Amino acid sequence: MTVDGGRDYDVVIVGAGPAGLCAGLYAARARLKTIVLEKGVPGGQIVNTHLVEDYPGFLSVEGGELARLMQEHAEHFGAEVVMAEVSAVRSEGPNGVVKVVETTDTTYRAKAVILTAGGSPIKLGVPGEERLNARGVSYCAVCDGPFFGGRVLVVVGGGDAAVEEATYLTKYASRVILVHRRDQLRAQKILQDRFFANPKAEVRWNSVVEEIVGERSVSGVRIRNVVSGETSHLDVGGVFVFIGFRPNGDILADTGVTMDHGGHVITNALMETGVAGIYAAGDVRAQLARQVTTAVGDATTAAIAAEKYIESLGAH
Repeated sequence: MTVDGGRDYDVVIVGAGPAGLCAGLYAARARLKTIVLEKGVPGGQIVNTHLVEDYPGFLSVEGGELARLMQEHAEHFGAEVVMAEVSAVRSEGPNGVVKVVETTDTTYRAKAVILTAGGSPIKLGVPGEERLNARGVSYCAVCDGPFFGGRVLVVVGGGDAAVEEATYLTKYASRVILVHRRDQLRAQKILQDRFFANPKAEVRWNSVVEEIVGERSVSGVRIRNVVSGETSHLDVGGVFVFIGFRPNGDILADTGVTMDHGGHVITNALMETGVAGIYAAGDVRAQLARQVTTAVGDATTAAIAAEKYIESLGAH
């Protein structure tokens, strides 16, 4: 493939969260012509995080500020960060060596694509949730748990993530109330046993959160028993929602990339997807932890692997 125009790149990175910006930094620093495409605001989920306290080198940094610094760092080495929504990725040419990335306005061609589109926690969709997001409503216990010391907290969900995170939050909270719509949990038995053995743990069975209340921050929730229909109010200082996570991997659906049952892209240790020239990093791929540190680690590996792959194309 010959790179000969403004729309032709060595590497196209889809998504400008921490993983995408880090991949952009490494790719551009390797003197690869690099563009990072982002449909929203650069920074991804950390933009919605008030304070980040678990990123090495920063005792505490605002999420938006960390995102700004990451973008500046990537751009310093020559990466372009462009606002564009990607609709599809496909392979063309002999042996599919040309990667085509389509957006609503422009088509980009590249030798390699790194998908860092992240994903989104599934939300409750109840009154107060959006208004109080990052003001007592959270979707990450590891990120935000330490800010809720001594408070009564509600965790919504019944799967592995909900029960694990509820147990984790007992380190900080005075009490953790797990709200689940059924009369039994879906989580693994060992996780349930660990939670129920904790004296701070409590469960509201057959219940759903119908409203999150508070003025400047969360002060309570209104819950409804789905069996009796009875509603009640709980005074709480925070609500953690773990009812699922939706990775943004759909744009790779026509490439032959393998995904797991939850829609996460499956990669090997080099972040290779199994389709030559297509890599995935960060929350969009199947992995244990969804943290800024793991995202940038994935991205570093993906960018270096992409560099080696592009070098190999020149040898043919």
